[in-house]
Amino acid sequence: MADIKGSMPSEEKRFPAFVRHDVAAMEPSRIVQLWELGFGMDDVIPLWVGESDQATPAFISDAAYAALQAGKTFYTHKRGIPELRQGIADYTAGLYGIPMSADRVSVTASGMHGITLICQALFEPGDNLIVVAPSWPNVVKAAQVQHAEVRFATLDPKPEGGFTLDLEKLFSLVTDRTRALFVNSPGNPTGWMIEADQQREILDFCRSRGIWLLADEVYARFVYDRSVAPSFLQLAEPDDPVIHINSFSKAWAMTGWRLGWLITPPAFGKIVDQLIEFSTSGSQAFLQHGALAALTPQGETFARSMVDRCRQGGEMVFQRLAAMERVTLSRPTASFYAFFRIDGVEDSLSFAKRILSETGVGLAPGSAFGPGGEGHMRLCYASSHNLLSKALDRLELILR
Repeated sequence: MADIKGSMPSEEKRFPAFVRHDVAAMEPSRIVQLWELGFGMDDVIPLWVGESDQATPAFISDAAYAALQAGKTFYTHKRGIPELRQGIADYTAGLYGIPMSADRVSVTASGMHGITLICQALFEPGDNLIVVAPSWPNVVKAAQVQHAEVRFATLDPKPEGGFTLDLEKLFSLVTDRTRALFVNSPGNPTGWMIEADQQREILDFCRSRGIWLLADEVYARFVYDRSVAPSFLQLAEPDDPVIHINSFSKAWAMTGWRLGWLITPPAFGKIVDQLIEFSTSGSQAFLQHGALAALTPQGETFARSMVDRCRQGGEMVFQRLAAMERVTLSRPTASFYAFFRIDGVEDSLSFAKRILSETGVGLAPGSAFGPGGEGHMRLCYASSHNLLSKALDRLELILR
């Protein structure tokens, strides 16, 4: 038998010469690096990515299966089936108490696909994107693939815990090549949430400068002191330069379905339509019928139960971690992550690998999330009480 290992190409020769150098040289996601290390390990507790341990509820899966059985397997509208676009518009209108028309809605093959389309539409080489950080790293890479420069407005820690955004610092990063600001609120990984007064200042600034405001509001339902997080949609006019990014993944336990949506000015929808044509040509119709079921009253009941589950999980995680002497964290107020600092940890990636090796608990290293993240770990607490308790028992051995 041939020596398979010996026949593998070297790291330097893995990619043909015609592959773009900057793409070939991209560092893999540090979250995924941990995730891949855990493949094949026995008894791993996976708290490294942003998903629940709950499967998609049966009423959503049943709706997709019924559509599949009914032959909904053909090409369909690129920006989403009309029923789903109207359903998203109605859901948004009800959630925020604002008018919303379906012509502003585009269904995408995941929230990340929506971000990729936005970057393709907005950035030319040399343009820049300003990102509030620490932040989910994928948006940074999507902009860099388009040869855009990414600048970071780093959140400041508050003495009483949590984070705050300095708007003067944010606005000082803007140049004549700035095309967009990216604000993820409630935030991944920090749980930081922007309030309406700062939203209004940012929106007014973007209007005056002709800059796009990219509002990633995927975690809007996961807020624990009110029913929904403040949205830029509540302040913006339909033609304002605001793009709302959302996903079915979190509130309805549909991470593997890869379905999201954008809400844009009506004219921008034509650009999205073109870019979808040249990427996926549209999401699967039968899956969209499942997503439509998520927007029914039954889906609303499930979404609220997910939030309650995460509220309880976050409180338990906070109490357990706060009792560990090396750990510093604030009580989670939004999203479903504990983002905590560990005394003495300067290389979070190496320490996350050690935690995985010694305890079998998978956490995301803070360095994966850009400036302000190093020295932290991110733990997703969207899982069951029993699983979280088991993970914390193991972590206590190494974090004491």
